[in-house]
Amino acid sequence: MTVIYEKRTYDVRVGEMPEVKRLYSSEGWPALSAGGHDKHLIGYFTSDTGDLHQLIHFWKFDSDENRRAFWAKLFADKKFMAFTKQLRPLINRQNVQLLVAAPWGPHP
Repeated sequence: MTVIYEKRTYDVRVGEMPEVKRLYSSEGWPALSAGGHDKHLIGYFTSDTGDLHQLIHFWKFDSDENRRAFWAKLFADKKFMAFTKQLRPLINRQNVQLLVAAPWGPHP
């Protein structure tokens, strides 16, 4: 079994990070956890150095099929999609990167 890690990076419009954090805290995270969608989540992060104004989140899936089924289920969640409708205008760019673990060292 090949575990897949997914890194999602959102470039937030300059000056909008406080609103992004507010939306995630009040609507995004509650929708994710209430729907049970947080079980694959490793964590959310904001950039502090390098490329600034970024919201980054990591996910862990047992397979690509599992990953695709997860996103289809999440995108069918009406509460989460109501949240994303508010979030999208605050995002300049989204980058999704799929990663596989190297055969040495620890893995989350």
